[in-house]
Amino acid sequence: MSTKAALLNELSQHQGRKHGISAKLLALRLGVPVRAVRRLISECRHDDGAAICGHPSTGYFMAQTADELEMSCAFLRHRALHSLLLLSRMTKTSMPDLIGQLMLNQA
Repeated sequence: MSTKAALLNELSQHQGRKHGISAKLLALRLGVPVRAVRRLISECRHDDGAAICGHPSTGYFMAQTADELEMSCAFLRHRALHSLLLLSRMTKTSMPDLIGQLMLNQA
């Protein structure tokens, strides 16, 4: 099974948005399923704070500039808020109440 180190090593060859690599190609190079690539990326971001950026139009890459990092963070924020909106609608809970409940669950 591939490791975070192998992922980071491969992504070191993909600096900046112009040099992004698709999840499919990254999986092929690491010899793992695409789902494992996404899990490894999440682990690197969560455990190490790795500035792994990504977008469906660019693929994954290491941020070279503050703007690239911010654009990736904005994409992740938008995706997270969309998921929270879906959860809010499905549970018939207002967003402020839902966020308050989430904060209580983390305490």
